[in-house]
Amino acid sequence: MGAVTCAGILSPARATAAPAAAPGLDDPAKKEIAMKLVSSAENSSLDWKAQYKYIEDIGDGRGYTAGIIGFCSGTGDMLDLVQLYTDRKPGNVLAKYLPALRRVDGTDSHSGLDPNFPADWRKAAQDTAFQQAQNDERDRVYFNPAVRQGKTDGLRALGQFAYYDAIVMHGDGGDATSFSSIRRRALRTVKPPAQGGNETTYLNAFLDARVWAMKQEEAHSDTSRVDTAQRVFLRQGNLDLNPPLDWKVYGDSYHIG
Repeated sequence: MGAVTCAGILSPARATAAPAAAPGLDDPAKKEIAMKLVSSAENSSLDWKAQYKYIEDIGDGRGYTAGIIGFCSGTGDMLDLVQLYTDRKPGNVLAKYLPALRRVDGTDSHSGLDPNFPADWRKAAQDTAFQQAQNDERDRVYFNPAVRQGKTDGLRALGQFAYYDAIVMHGDGGDATSFSSIRRRALRTVKPPAQGGNETTYLNAFLDARVWAMKQEEAHSDTSRVDTAQRVFLRQGNLDLNPPLDWKVYGDSYHIG
């Protein structure tokens, strides 16, 4: 109310409207862009909704990787997803694997999952209840925390996306390559905008720290999702992640108009 009242007593010559804040990554259109960007890196496709059924062991020591965000049988997030799905729809085709998923958590083992788990995952992916469970777990574990921290640090949509992509790949555990550790590494040398720092300078430092983390693990050592995607937008000054967007991942070109 105070702002409205004050605007009323300014002379017409002095009254100016405050610029509208650019939408964050949680804006529906921006979120759709974020999903496509991650899918280009994770699945070599912009069709992220086609990835509900995706499942394979990519040999990174995390067991099966599956779904729209790469839920892993070895890192607990796949277990949480299947538990949520089962809470919502008891007796679903994946419910019988819950004991095995608990046993293999923290390992790359397929014990109790093979040979039928991948086929049953693809069958479950046809169920809109499972698709919604994937969406909800993606948001709870990865998207919402990344956007929340990005906004706290004063970052616009590109920075929020850089956080999201990092937490998708590295998780947010206590190890040296987790999202929080990457962020702390950047904060050693620069301040984020919320602390008076320059946004571009900070994001360059964050991406430097991200590249370092990626290179610690052979399975993630190709840093093109940073070098020829996020860095491209940053060099262009596209901090609001506005289309058109052109980028490359693993040498493949992508476009969002």
